[in-house]
Amino acid sequence: MGNNKSTVTSRYLLFVGVGSFFLAILFTLLAETFSSKLNNIVLSLFFLLFIIFINIVADVVGTAVTAASHVPFNAKAAKRVEGASNGLQLIRNADKVANIANDVIGDITTTVSGALGISIVVQVLRAGLQFDQFWLNVLFTALISVTIVTGKAAGKKIALSHPEEVIFMVGKFLARLERVTGYSPFQKRRIKSKKGG
Repeated sequence: MGNNKSTVTSRYLLFVGVGSFFLAILFTLLAETFSSKLNNIVLSLFFLLFIIFINIVADVVGTAVTAASHVPFNAKAAKRVEGASNGLQLIRNADKVANIANDVIGDITTTVSGALGISIVVQVLRAGLQFDQFWLNVLFTALISVTIVTGKAAGKKIALSHPEEVIFMVGKFLARLERVTGYSPFQKRRIKSKKGG
């Protein structure tokens, strides 16, 4: 298992609250753009599937980080394997990572996917297709729900069966992102160590 000690602070809670607010606005604006402004059913469906995909992937990461062991990452980090150090930091902050992945991203994308489903129903009706709005809403809501639930169930199986592999993949992604952009969520610690030297 990962680190059992909570790393959540009051400052982190404030960060999550403010971050969730702006993420919700961002996802909602994107959903509105695809559904209302573009008024294209195909693009709206594509964006809906993309939102659901983010939801499932976030759940996989949030589940895996709480089940992963830091032991293999210590060995890989000592050998300077790309992504190992980032993966180790994810495990050391497992409660924060799980909260952001499962709660923040998961809840926001679930809400947005539901709203986007309603927008798609409106587009279908505006296109002149003869459907009862009530039953079409019920059908879309059910399809969205079953896709998310089934996807998360399959994702949890992967996350719990191969937690270290999942976190190592995320670690490698973060390492490459850091190399390209120069940004890292764990950058503050590295800056302090340089100043100390």
